[in-house]
Amino acid sequence: MSDITTGSVTANGLDFGYLTAGPADGPLALLLHGFPDSPHTWRHLMPELAAAGYRTVAPFMRGYAPTSVPADGAFQTGALAADAVALHEALGGGSDAVVIGHDWGAFTTYGAANVAPGRWRKVVAMSVPPVSVMATAFFDYEQLKRSFYIFVFQTPLAEMALDRAFVEGLWRDWSPADGRDHAVDVDHVMDCLATPANVEAAIGYYRAMLDPSRLIARYASEQQAASAIGELPVLYLHGADDGCLGTDVVDLDAVRAALPPGSHAEIVPGAGHFLQLDRPEDVNRKILDWLS
Repeated sequence: MSDITTGSVTANGLDFGYLTAGPADGPLALLLHGFPDSPHTWRHLMPELAAAGYRTVAPFMRGYAPTSVPADGAFQTGALAADAVALHEALGGGSDAVVIGHDWGAFTTYGAANVAPGRWRKVVAMSVPPVSVMATAFFDYEQLKRSFYIFVFQTPLAEMALDRAFVEGLWRDWSPADGRDHAVDVDHVMDCLATPANVEAAIGYYRAMLDPSRLIARYASEQQAASAIGELPVLYLHGADDGCLGTDVVDLDAVRAALPPGSHAEIVPGAGHFLQLDRPEDVNRKILDWLS
């Protein structure tokens, strides 16, 4: 089993910290985390990809320590997609690279794959369906209750609310049936949110999501790409017991219709929101089968 080590690289004007495993000359596998999370979420998948010959790189997303907090305050999906494309370039990725994203990393993945399809061979997204599906799911009454945190994050109270107890509560609610102790993962999250600037950054993703005045024009093309139907087929996986975005509002037919031809979408039984940690063997197998 390949060892996971750390590294850093400058891309899109930011200094990114990352975890990495696998041969330095292997095709790039870029693994993108979400909220409230860290690259450590990929600790079961990285060794499997490394064993299959991939150079896996799991960056800390913009604003998540030790990665820089952007001076321009850009946290829109287009900026995240631009980061992924810039990381591909900075890390020397080729057209045989693959991109895999979970939660906010899934939004990032759609944008990066659509705006620069020539950079990627395969695409995987998990736990957050395409924007068009999210737009309809979001306004379901039960889903609005699950999404309470998004509305809290629009208020001046957000920075006070986002503490360890809040993060622990989200992990407990979002992957309720996995039976795991989430303390180690919460530790990693709190390391990423080490300073008030990091906390504000993590909340900034959600503020940009609902406030058009926070969108920066330089990322307009990436922003548009994130909600388009691209050309690269996508493997989409969603946990059956996801407490963040329930399967009652995730219609797989709608997901497939919002993805490029040749895409595949399925529910992973016994998994919550953090399905790559809840059911690692199942998820790893599905991803490796898709990549092969």
